[in-house]
Order: sequence, then structure tokens, then C-alpha cells
Amino acid sequence: MIAGVHRASRHTYRTGLEYVVTVTLIVADIARSTAFYRDVLGAEVLLVDEPTLLRLGNVWLTINVGGGPTDDKPEVIATAPRHFDELTLFLNLRVTDIKRFYQRCRARGAVFVTEPKVHPSELRCYIRDPDGYLIEVGQTTDTKTPLEMYT
Repeated sequence: MIAGVHRASRHTYRTGLEYVVTVTLIVADIARSTAFYRDVLGAEVLLVDEPTLLRLGNVWLTINVGGGPTDDKPEVIATAPRHFDELTLFLNLRVTDIKRFYQRCRARGAVFVTEPKVHPSELRCYIRDPDGYLIEVGQTTDTKTPLEMYT
């Protein structure tokens, strides 16, 4: 067994599954970002390396440093966000109780842009991770249960 690796046998997969979807975040400091997603948001660290792999809810999250170009993307450079006021990607965490989630994450050191706000079909607020990625936190209010449309 490789140090820091949890074996996939702990997870069940559908027969015939052809692919899984992961989200890769390019960060300035892998250890700092891993600590944030683990300690603040409760992600499970599956592999500590470059890249690092986490399971955040139902998403496989890959955290890696920038670099490139490479032979398969010869004109692309991977880099952490440079301008906090420009949005190109954000994670969206759908929660069952936004007030409880907000209080728990603030106590763990999360920096929220605002407190949860009321919108027509949800309660919503945003967190910034250590590299400036925006993380939406939302609780759906127009269904029987907050996670009904996702299960």
C-alpha cells in the first residue's frame, strides 16, 4: 500500500461505469489547500502527492500546482486564480441546513463573502478558499427537502 492512499475497495461503483468526473483546482500551495478542504469543509484525503486527491461530498477533488505547457496542451499554462474579482469556476456545495453549515465552517476558519442571503429558490452564500476560488453554499428552498433534486 502506498502511504496516504485509501484503497478504492472501500467505495462501490456501478457496473459498467465508463468514467467519473473530477474537479481539478490549480493552487499555489497544495498542503495549505488540502488543509482547508479537509479541516474546514470535511473532505477525505485519498492521496497525498502531487497531485493530491480528495473526496468532497460526491465529488473527487484534485489539487495540484500550476505548470505547463505540456505536450498534450502545448499552449496552455495552468495557474491559480490571479484576480479574485473574476470568476471562471466555482464549486457549489448544496447543504441541508445552511445556517448550521455557515456557523460550523466559520468556527473552522472559513472566510465568507457574506452571511447566507435569501433568494427566490434558495438560501445562498459564498466562501473563498486559500487561493481565492469561490465556493457557493446553497440550500434549496423550493423542493420538499433541500437535496431532493440531487438524490
